[in-house]
Amino acid sequence: MPLPFMLFLLLLAWLLQSSFLELIAVAGVKPDLVMLIIVLYGFLLGPKEGAFLGYTGGLMEDLIFGQYIGLSALSNMVAGFLAGVAGEKLYRENILVASVVTFFVTLAGLLVNYLLLYFLDLHVSPSALVRVVLPAALYTSILAPFIFGRIFRYMQVRGKDL
Repeated sequence: MPLPFMLFLLLLAWLLQSSFLELIAVAGVKPDLVMLIIVLYGFLLGPKEGAFLGYTGGLMEDLIFGQYIGLSALSNMVAGFLAGVAGEKLYRENILVASVVTFFVTLAGLLVNYLLLYFLDLHVSPSALVRVVLPAALYTSILAPFIFGRIFRYMQVRGKDL
């Protein structure tokens, strides 16, 4: 996918995430659409592309409303890279595999985010890992099949070698 289109898709995901998804939050937890796009993109195209898109999407999030510039960029970059590594090792065409990878990679990305907050000496409640990180990773992975199919078909139509 061309970079301007991916950046537009990330911006659209961020707008949906910060507005519409507030309405469907469950116990204050909502899916992370930006992370979902980064993970699926990395899963299908590899670690280099996933890390780049993760860094770009995270930096975009940080610049729009982040207090700590680079925090989301680093955690999303790690998630994109890990998704790309998983995509090289696993069967990429399977939606169930993509959903499981989305769960674990989102979990890893959010854990990196919380670890960075901890190292910045910000108070992070250990219960937040159970109340926020696990449900957010699960919620995001539930949406993966709906987005994955569209991205996968688009790449097949464009003749991208998967």
